Amino acid sequence: MMENNTSRIRTSQEGNVTIVELTDSKILDEASIAKIGEELDEIVKQADEKIRLVLDFINVQHMSSSMLSMLITLQKHIAERKGVMALCNIHPQIFQAFKITRLNEVFTICSDRAEAINKVSE
Repeated sequence: MMENNTSRIRTSQEGNVTIVELTDSKILDEASIAKIGEELDEIVKQADEKIRLVLDFINVQHMSSSMLSMLITLQKHIAERKGVMALCNIHPQIFQAFKITRLNEVFTICSDRAEAINKVSE
């Protein structure tokens, strides 16, 4: 897979793991979320085999609940293709939203990128 740098995400490969770094510090408006969702869907569709995806939130300081909905949809698409996804580097304030909605029980959430890569490589 080629490295793809857009205004919303930065992708790279580490072995058989696709790493997607969200580049925006604030993901709040519907247009941004829709664009990120489209780009992530395209990555999942282009994967030859079951995708192993790490979604890195290192730059994200604020995120709307619509982004959580998009992540749920993405998780379903990845599961349909027998793939796996892990999230990492989630800001403590954003992690609270995952806990409140109990999505921390749905998603694999890791403290850093290395742990997430290990988790999806298992």
